[in-house]
Amino acid sequence: MKKNDWILTGAVLLAVSLSAWFFYSGRNRGNGVSIQVDGVEYGRYDLGTEQVIEIGETNRLEIREGKAFMIYADCPDQLCVQTAPVCEAHELIVCMPNRVVVEVIE
Repeated sequence: MKKNDWILTGAVLLAVSLSAWFFYSGRNRGNGVSIQVDGVEYGRYDLGTEQVIEIGETNRLEIREGKAFMIYADCPDQLCVQTAPVCEAHELIVCMPNRVVVEVIE
């Protein structure tokens, strides 16, 4: 490898490292979740307390190991059930057909 190749490789590695640092440094672990149904707050729940929350008759949210995830929804697409567990501040789980929004709060 020539000298310029080493300089280019170093610059790329530096750019990738800085990008990763900026991306991950802004994340904050959440303390709880806020559940809204049809734009109205349904409740706030602690991420440190393991529990299953019935959201009306349409959805069921589980909090386990500091993460929240939808375990049941009666909607046809099941996208909210397939959403990855959330635990970082401002992450969302959304069930559009049932108008349910779960947001991680600090």
